[in-house]
Amino acid sequence: MDTLDTDVFLSGLLFLDLAFTDFEHPPTPGVEVWTGGMGTGPGGIANFAVALSRLGLRTSLAAAFGADFAGDYCWHVLADDESVDLSRSRRFPGWATPVTVALAYAGDRALVTHGQAPPCHVDELIGEPPVSRAAVVHIGLEPTAWLDKARNAGSLVFADVGWDPSEEWSPALLEQVAQCHAFMPNAYEAMSYTRTDSPRAALAKLADLVPLAVVTCGATGAIAVDGTTGETATVSGLDVEVVDPTGAGDVFGASLVAATLAGWPLAERLRFANLAAGLSARKLGGAPAAPGWPDIAQWWHTARADADLRRDYAFLDRVIPEG
Repeated sequence: MDTLDTDVFLSGLLFLDLAFTDFEHPPTPGVEVWTGGMGTGPGGIANFAVALSRLGLRTSLAAAFGADFAGDYCWHVLADDESVDLSRSRRFPGWATPVTVALAYAGDRALVTHGQAPPCHVDELIGEPPVSRAAVVHIGLEPTAWLDKARNAGSLVFADVGWDPSEEWSPALLEQVAQCHAFMPNAYEAMSYTRTDSPRAALAKLADLVPLAVVTCGATGAIAVDGTTGETATVSGLDVEVVDPTGAGDVFGASLVAATLAGWPLAERLRFANLAAGLSARKLGGAPAAPGWPDIAQWWHTARADADLRRDYAFLDRVIPEG
């Protein structure tokens, strides 16, 4: 039997992210707009991988990389700079690494993406998934055999979902979600897939499908139900100066995975994930902005002077690693 040398195994679409910020409005036809900030880094499922690795979890990623400049750059950053295991990832000659351009302004961002479907099915890419404590997947309509293998081997499967370019938001996707331990959509995605008109109504439907249902609500916070513990929780968002929210949802999800594996109460898990997402939004880029423990400790050193934050985040004294 395989030894447990991986905390979290991930699979999903990887992109090269180009993020632009510090401008008042997006470009219009015939006009050139100069921006005050630009960042580059691996994106998509890589946001999850980097955030998890920076929180000290042994992280392994299966993703398709193009055999091109973008793919080589993302591979180098993940493997060499962020200590993410890429043994189940593959470079594909003749296939271009997908690229996303993020335009951050007015407290939000717009995305422009180019890419084609990976050259091989994810089951062919992964083969036998490594034994891990948790698995993270960008869920889709098509069933995947590797998820069944991971779940049967004891992994907690956390499902994330991306933007549906068809904007059909097929409820059939929820059949795949029901095979997972947790589902972590944002409010728009949750309402679209459940055909409901409020985040709480969507959460109620999702809680019937998975043991851990979480709906993120942007700057206003997050709501969740954990059927394994009987807990429900609502937490408010942090008041931060947003520079670039690109990837903040992925950082939230990764931090929630880390906190769940640590066995924390649901409210603490949500607050920790909210904090990590908020800290990432204060910097440029998705993966490059993901906070590690030193960033969290630095924030707590200052934030504890606020009585409300000191009350809500007192658990950080217990969980921040020594040194």
